[in-house]
Amino acid sequence: MNHPIFSSRRHFLRQAASAAPWLIPASALGRAGNLPPSDRILVGSVGVGPQGAGVMSNFLAQSDCRVVAVCDVKKKVLEAVRNKVDAFYGEKGCTPYHDFRELLARPDIDVVTVAPPDHWHVLVALAAVRAGKDIYLEKPMGLSLQEDQVLRAECQRRGTIFQFGTQQRSTAIFRQACELVRNGRIGRLQTINVWSPGSSAGGPRQPVPIPPDYIDYDLWLGPAPYAPYTEDRCENKWWWFISDYALGFIAGWGIHPVDIALWGGADLLQGPMEVQGTGDYPTPEGVADTALDWDLQYRFASGVVMNFTGYPVPEEWRRRYINISNHGTAFEGTEGWVQVRRSGIEAYPKKILGEHPGAGEVHLPVSTNHARNLLDCVRSRSRTVSPIEESVWGDTICHVGDIAARTRQKLIWDPEKERFTNSETANRYLVREMRSPWHL
Repeated sequence: MNHPIFSSRRHFLRQAASAAPWLIPASALGRAGNLPPSDRILVGSVGVGPQGAGVMSNFLAQSDCRVVAVCDVKKKVLEAVRNKVDAFYGEKGCTPYHDFRELLARPDIDVVTVAPPDHWHVLVALAAVRAGKDIYLEKPMGLSLQEDQVLRAECQRRGTIFQFGTQQRSTAIFRQACELVRNGRIGRLQTINVWSPGSSAGGPRQPVPIPPDYIDYDLWLGPAPYAPYTEDRCENKWWWFISDYALGFIAGWGIHPVDIALWGGADLLQGPMEVQGTGDYPTPEGVADTALDWDLQYRFASGVVMNFTGYPVPEEWRRRYINISNHGTAFEGTEGWVQVRRSGIEAYPKKILGEHPGAGEVHLPVSTNHARNLLDCVRSRSRTVSPIEESVWGDTICHVGDIAARTRQKLIWDPEKERFTNSETANRYLVREMRSPWHL
């Protein structure tokens, strides 16, 4: 085959990934023998650093699947995670791979978790889809909207079961907040306020002549432009905030509260939109160059306005919502508001928190575990709680905001053509070239 694909953020389940369950044999937890091997869903995990290991640990806990392969370009990470998987199951059976293409060539693997650095997300996911696998894709999605669109088209064409790593949809309070909004408990929706942690500045710029021997630096770079290795460049502390590899936390963290805004706003956040705002970018002393903070306003055709900012939030929001944290989504309507974050939910009037959707009202899909939801949908061939279409729209919101901040223009987005109608300068940000031989 000549196609190259085939030749300070918190991660989900951090505590679970580092705690005792890693080391308890499956037999001790009643996981061994629940299903015959022929009925188990086999899982391969590409990218098993802290975030990827956290995602994978969620699948380890599911009795009807088996993690049989792991892949990473860092030798020490790969070996450590393979050993943990084998210890969990109480037997050797997890195969380590240096190159994701070798893992995807296995016909027995049904599901692939994709969690390498952000600039690899879509290329690995595309290869998995083309190899006939269903996927769990860690957020954010692509480094460009062109990447998102190609992945969406391929998933739709092949009937791929897709789960995005916006796992707040599998938590009851987020579903509750969105159902309150969609069923009119706060009246007509007018404004959504969204906030998340901002990016970091800094990072060593002095090149290191020889990269550490535990990493394949050329494969780590992959489609990204070549850059000399600098200390800790490939560690989470820095690559999260380097624009060659990520959009920074405007997408890496911001997608979580943005996704909940879209889940609650639904059709009111569809159609053409205007976006404008600013971003605070670091000085060039360090390698990090993504927006440290941002202040964006989206105006949708429905009249709903969404404000999206990096933490800290405006004082007005702090006074109104009281128990505010460094991330959250707040919906404001003509008759009240509801605010939700991982640590809790609040509303005014408070009594609406005791109300539940009735017959004929909107009932959102119920998921209590993101991995479990994907596995159930793989068996039933039904849509997950975070399907590809909604996931691309959430990623689009983040990209469009980042482009508005970088260009400092008021932009008009056409969701049908998936382009800006008033700025060719902005449209140039929709595509990114990839380093040869990698391409979509």
